[in-house]
Amino acid sequence: MTSFLTFFEEMPTWQRLAWVVVCLVTCWILEGNYPLAKHPYSKWKHDGVNLVFLFFTFVINLLFGIFTVGIFAFIGSRHIGLLHYVDLPVWMELVIAIMFLDFVAQYFVHYLLHRVKWMWKFHMIHHSDTKVDATTGTRHHPGDYFLREVFALVAIVLLGAPISFYLFYRFCTIFFTYFTHANINMPRWLDKTLSLVFITPNMHKFHHHFERPWTDTNFGNIFSFWDRLFGTFVYDDPKKIKYGLDVLDGSLDEDIRYQLQIPIDKRIKTDY
Repeated sequence: MTSFLTFFEEMPTWQRLAWVVVCLVTCWILEGNYPLAKHPYSKWKHDGVNLVFLFFTFVINLLFGIFTVGIFAFIGSRHIGLLHYVDLPVWMELVIAIMFLDFVAQYFVHYLLHRVKWMWKFHMIHHSDTKVDATTGTRHHPGDYFLREVFALVAIVLLGAPISFYLFYRFCTIFFTYFTHANINMPRWLDKTLSLVFITPNMHKFHHHFERPWTDTNFGNIFSFWDRLFGTFVYDDPKKIKYGLDVLDGSLDEDIRYQLQIPIDKRIKTDY
């Protein structure tokens, strides 16, 4: 287990970027052969727009990465965090860390992004995509992604996990982010069975329905039991799903300038 975690801790940046590419390309291949929805669109243009938002994410990741290394050094030297007060097998601490990070830095902040008016204005960009596919997972306003990273840092400090745990968790989130947004027609029995524990493509698509209450469900990223536990889980016929948001102009979902201005556009209703 130690060597396994050391692998992630010592992984060079190019390998981390390669993982992003591998996940995206794999999803693209699956989308091309087993699509859930037939989108009448230019995939290259659509995905190109979403990859612009991925560039913003990379910049924020770089800035937070430098700060995060300092945070890990600080909490490690001072034994800050819950894991410093228990003595459990490494694998068990890793599982606890992944679950805790998934809850705080994914489910909880995602719930707030839907419930707090000014946070929702940033998050609307992610939901404005009317042709949801794997690249939609990268479609976050810089303000949205900044908030997510802040909550991740809070979770790190509360937990006191080593950096290797966090890097493995990030590896997992990258896979689930692309996989759950991918336009993949999974067999219903398989998708529903996996959704008992994990977030699946069909399950997450209800979250991207254009109107409430489905928009405000299925907030998880890795594990589905947070949604089940807190009453935000939904599962229905995916053919009923219509992507986008009823308060936005769907024809402008590929207009980057329009998307970036949504948080400060007072003409846009938030339904709160």
